[in-house]
Amino acid sequence: MKSVLISKGWTRKQLINSEMARDDINNLEIYQLAMSCGEITYSLILTWNQFNKNTIGYQLVRACDSIAANISEGYGRNHFKEQRQLCYIARGSLYETKTWISKAIERIPEYQSEMSELMLQLEQLARKLNAYIGYINKNIKS
Repeated sequence: MKSVLISKGWTRKQLINSEMARDDINNLEIYQLAMSCGEITYSLILTWNQFNKNTIGYQLVRACDSIAANISEGYGRNHFKEQRQLCYIARGSLYETKTWISKAIERIPEYQSEMSELMLQLEQLARKLNAYIGYINKNIKS
């Protein structure tokens, strides 16, 4: 993209300003999905008893919230390599979230259907996050 803009006669300053004028992160689908999963998780955990909140719930909320937090931090970085690294961390948090959901399904059977639905949303998010990382990798190589 940079070479196209440079070939069109853009100055260095125009190029930098165009890169800084990024879309709002709220328009990024993976961010929207991650935020939605975080809110669903938080609302669900609020209904659990204190023991389940203390043993699984808090860890689950932290891991799930970390997905969106790392996506947004990476989105705000200036370099694709930094963005990619934070997306890798977000993906790690996604897998941690799936682990805690698996534990919740086993240990808290009365919430199995809600946890299974959340797991399906995380599967969708994982596919889209991997595609986004692929997109970032292509930008690093070009």
